[in-house]
Amino acid sequence: MSQPINNRSITETYENKDVVLDVKGLRVYYETPKGDVLAVDGIDFKLYEGETLGLVGESGCGKSTAAMGILQLITPPGRIVSGEVWLDSSNLLAMSEEELRQRRWTKLALIPQGAMNSLNPTMRISAQIRDVIETHEGRKRGDDIKERILELFKMVGLPGRIYDMYPHELSGGMKQRVCIAMAIALDPMVIIADESTSALDVVVQRVVAQTMLRVKEALGVSMIMIGHDMGLMAQMVNRIAVMYAGHIVEIAGVEELFYKPGHPYSQLLIESVPSLTERKPLKITEGITHDPRNPPPGCIFQLRCPFVMDECRSVEPPIVEIRPHQQVACHLYKEQEDGSVIDVRDIATNP
Repeated sequence: MSQPINNRSITETYENKDVVLDVKGLRVYYETPKGDVLAVDGIDFKLYEGETLGLVGESGCGKSTAAMGILQLITPPGRIVSGEVWLDSSNLLAMSEEELRQRRWTKLALIPQGAMNSLNPTMRISAQIRDVIETHEGRKRGDDIKERILELFKMVGLPGRIYDMYPHELSGGMKQRVCIAMAIALDPMVIIADESTSALDVVVQRVVAQTMLRVKEALGVSMIMIGHDMGLMAQMVNRIAVMYAGHIVEIAGVEELFYKPGHPYSQLLIESVPSLTERKPLKITEGITHDPRNPPPGCIFQLRCPFVMDECRSVEPPIVEIRPHQQVACHLYKEQEDGSVIDVRDIATNP
């Protein structure tokens, strides 16, 4: 596994830290003429103070929809069906649009997926950051706001000369760092980075990743990092939540997930990462995905799971803590009366 970019242990335990974001039972569906697509179907997770949580899975698994649901930015034909999102002792899903507007950027900010499409091509870079600040803090003196914007540029490694430039005059990596500067402009508690390095080449990707880590450490913010690049996740996050078909199937520390993945889908994700030291064929997740408008009863992964059992086809698996800080939704693991957990595969091989 790659070494962390920031050269520190990224399996730090956060059990003694405060919970800054608590997502409970979030469901987001998309209406279609043939029925609702269950894009996010009841996810639960906590984000701790100072933590970076990775949200990973295949394209279409619901990662970005979950982020938009947390931010209350779902637009038709999508709708938030149910759930709670607790931030700073308030449920965001119970707020009015005005209350939400006051908290976006100040409490909860977004680094969007495509910086090229997120910046206004007709406005100077400085004007766009000024808008974010003045919308929440009111108009400020020209010298004060310029000094603040230049300080933001410095934090994300941008030269002051871009102050009066337009987005088309910047490279992709510079535009992405402008989006990071906008996200931290009002000192939020939580930042959601939605595949913010996916459209960049690997060299620029690393620069942007280093920028996000540096800013996170400097400001002490908590971060949700969304993506499907398992190698980058290994270098960036403290814990990983694995999503499949709108469900979180495993949450674990990054080292636990990479070296001892619990859920069969997590195992297949790890095996799909190319190795620079071993010559071995890449494994592909076989089977077919179900119709997202009509999920099967039982386990959501049953049609592609190499360990599927009869129980998987009828009973939804409960969340089981198979190791400290590693939770898995899978029938392979059975909790005993004494609180211990056994793997049924061990019973089959060692009766």
